Amino acid sequence: MESIRVLVVEDDQDINNLLCTILRDGGYESQAAFSGSEGLLWAERESFDLVLLDLMLPGLTGEQFIQKIRPLRTMPIIVLSAKAGLEDKVNVLRMGADDFIPKPFDNLEVLARVEAQLRRVKKFSAPPAQKQQLSCGDLVLDRDEFTVTAGEKPVTLTAREFEILALLMEYPKKVFTREQIYQHVWGEDYFGDDNTVNVHISNLRSKLGKASDREYIKTVWGIGFKMAEV
Repeated sequence: MESIRVLVVEDDQDINNLLCTILRDGGYESQAAFSGSEGLLWAERESFDLVLLDLMLPGLTGEQFIQKIRPLRTMPIIVLSAKAGLEDKVNVLRMGADDFIPKPFDNLEVLARVEAQLRRVKKFSAPPAQKQQLSCGDLVLDRDEFTVTAGEKPVTLTAREFEILALLMEYPKKVFTREQIYQHVWGEDYFGDDNTVNVHISNLRSKLGKASDREYIKTVWGIGFKMAEV
């Protein structure tokens, strides 16, 4: 069985070593990088299943790392940072991060969140009975190729944005509550964290809107979200 590789981008050597130890104890292979620039080089030239990323890094910051790697790679990115204000969390989620863990962190929580992200990525290996290509008007999503086009223009999405869009497109007439979206995509119990779902929906709308001037996702006030009428 092929090992799962995680890139750890953290400039503090003790914390980097600790994260690599947590991953090794969890059965994962890790690659340490001690600056944003070094992390980007590793991520560009080799394949990783997930990235653990600090924000305050020498060379490139964590935010700059996300902006540069997202057009090239879709693997989950979990940010671990002492910059744990709401604005910091929202910013990195908007940029393309998939999760945020504030420092200081709990070892077991880090491992659990890594496992959760990897489980969600595995969902994209859909069973044969599941429809692999979905379309709503000129919006087309292909699960096999992990591609989305709007108005025949390619749209680059994170793994989580892709999964939200696939859920909405699979049932285009259904209105999904934030709770339903969260439980389906995050695979966790919902604790009223509307902001997380709202940020990802906002990201989706922004990216789709840059490719086409159509509205693809409709807000049903007081309930949730659905695909707009074709």
